[in-house]
Amino acid sequence: MKMTMNLGTRSYDIILKRGCLSNLHQFTDLTHRRVFVLTDSGVPAQYARTVADQCENGTVYTIPQGEGSKCLKVYGQVLTAMLEFGMDRKDLLVAVGGGVVGDLGGFCAASYMRGIDFVNCPTTTLSQIDSSIGGKTAIDLGSAKNIVGAFWQPQVVLVDPDTLTTLPRRQYINGLAEAVKAGLIADPELFDVFEHGDVDKDIETIIYRSLLVKKKIVEQDERESGARKALNFGHTIGHGIEAVKGVRGRRTNGLYHGECVALGMLPMIEDRSLQKRTRAVLRKLGLPVRTGVDKHKVLEYMRHDKKSGGKSITVIRVPGLGCWRADTLPMTQLPALLGLEEE
Repeated sequence: MKMTMNLGTRSYDIILKRGCLSNLHQFTDLTHRRVFVLTDSGVPAQYARTVADQCENGTVYTIPQGEGSKCLKVYGQVLTAMLEFGMDRKDLLVAVGGGVVGDLGGFCAASYMRGIDFVNCPTTTLSQIDSSIGGKTAIDLGSAKNIVGAFWQPQVVLVDPDTLTTLPRRQYINGLAEAVKAGLIADPELFDVFEHGDVDKDIETIIYRSLLVKKKIVEQDERESGARKALNFGHTIGHGIEAVKGVRGRRTNGLYHGECVALGMLPMIEDRSLQKRTRAVLRKLGLPVRTGVDKHKVLEYMRHDKKSGGKSITVIRVPGLGCWRADTLPMTQLPALLGLEEE
């Protein structure tokens, strides 16, 4: 399947096909240029090698696995490696991995020599369903997630579901939280797949419909000035939980991003019946529906969220299946949002 992200001169194709990683050369020029293949230590080495083997002059650079690599130090190391490889403006960076590799690789491509071509080859459910398209690239700064970055659209995105066969089960399920989000805000039929379908047999449908939801939203609002805010559903509280209890930096035990988003969605669903149905879907998938996280610590992080405007913060609510609403709340209402007493 092929769909096109229509963004004028920045438009690009999204290829969803089993085995397409082996045919990257059909979708972008890999000849007469240096190709820097970025991956991480948690991604099976054969995926990056599959890409590099198609290049006349390619190299593979591996970063440590985990959110901790989305930092200024690793960012600088990657740029230095690109420079030492002799890359110039006509060359290409290919990200092969999950959201961390795509976020970091995209930002390196955006900033190296003020911008070089970038191809994204996501290998996790989370990245195939959500983060590989849309052009948001970033690294973290301390506990502030995705606070340093740029909008930089890829030349093409290759989504190969075959790469999911090597993904640990928990990671596989983790990524599906973003698809549940897509169903809740814009696609009742996708939500129905989670209620009545089989996520393994229906994975290509889940990926396709999730990407379609995001594609349509990004085409309306590339820079997140309006409709794209819908994609933050579950993330305001979710990022707060992730900051406190997520697998981040040196912290190797805790909740994954999708698990935090799942927890962040539930309080923002206004329809009690839909909230109950969503809780049942999350339980069916094996995603968490409650956590013992310190809400006061979550609150403190939310007060510094990049979606806040100092005295207010924008949150996304779902009043009913397939629709959403952006509310701007005074910061004084955040405690109530978390079920805490007003402070």
